Formats: sequence, structure tokens, C-alpha cells
Amino acid sequence: MMTDESPITDDRDPAQVVTAMVDHFLRLAATWTAWDGRPLQSGDRIYTPHKAVRRVSDHLLDHLSELEARLAGHEAIPDHWHASMITTPADLAPFTEHDLDEARSRITRLAQLWVDRLNALTPEQLDRSPGQGWTFRQLAFHMSGSSYYADAVGDLRPAATVR
Repeated sequence: MMTDESPITDDRDPAQVVTAMVDHFLRLAATWTAWDGRPLQSGDRIYTPHKAVRRVSDHLLDHLSELEARLAGHEAIPDHWHASMITTPADLAPFTEHDLDEARSRITRLAQLWVDRLNALTPEQLDRSPGQGWTFRQLAFHMSGSSYYADAVGDLRPAATVR
């Protein structure tokens, strides 16, 4: 799972790091309509398809808000997410094709906002970001850790169809 340590970066394009996480997430999410309704254990937490969508969406939004606030010269609004510590009644709802379509639309749009913002930054802005916190490059690489939520639910295709 994600930690508070500074994210390790490399020479990959930060926008591609974010889109790779989203692509991975959506590949697994495409199998979640087969979910049988039983929460899945991962470490000391439980996950469901809806909870994974909620967490990835919240994480993308939270750090994008931080990035934009810092660029505007003010502090980000502190988050008050309950994160993955709670499982809401909505998290336990069946995950339908309509839910998958909604998740694709929401997460794809959030990823596009990240791509557009990151691509508009200079290398110096990526590595010497204003305000307190990780550099914007580090934030993008931190986002790759959101694949954890998809992996916690996993590939739910029936075993006979998994290759």
C-alpha cells in the first residue's frame, strides 16, 4: 500500500505514469461486474469494486487539488476523507455495467485533467514545485500507488476465462 515516504521517480513521463495506473485500474474494473457481493480482504481492510472506484477517484482528485492550489500560491484544502478505513453501504452495492460505465467516465476524465496539467508544466516546475510537499513529479509517481485499490479487488473473471 502507499506510504508517507517520498515517492521514487525515474525518467518516465509523469503523465504516462498516471495514465498507466488508470489503464491498469480500468482493465481490472472491467471484470468487476462478475463480483459476487462478498467484500474482499486485503491486509487489515476490506475492498469492493465501488470502494476501489471511490478511493482511486478521491486520490486523483485530492492530489490534483493540491497541485492546483500550490500553483495558485495557496495551501490546499486539507482532506477529510475516511479513505479505505471505512466501507460505506454504497461500497457494498452490486457493481453493474452502468457502474462500470460511470467509473470509466469519471476516472478517465480525472486522468485527462492530470495529463493536461502535467504536460503544461516545465521540467523545472515538475521538479522544483512551489509550496510545501512533494514535487509535482513525485505526486504523479505517488498516484501510481493507486493501483493498489484495483489489485485489492483483483481480476474477477471466472477462473476458466482468465488467461
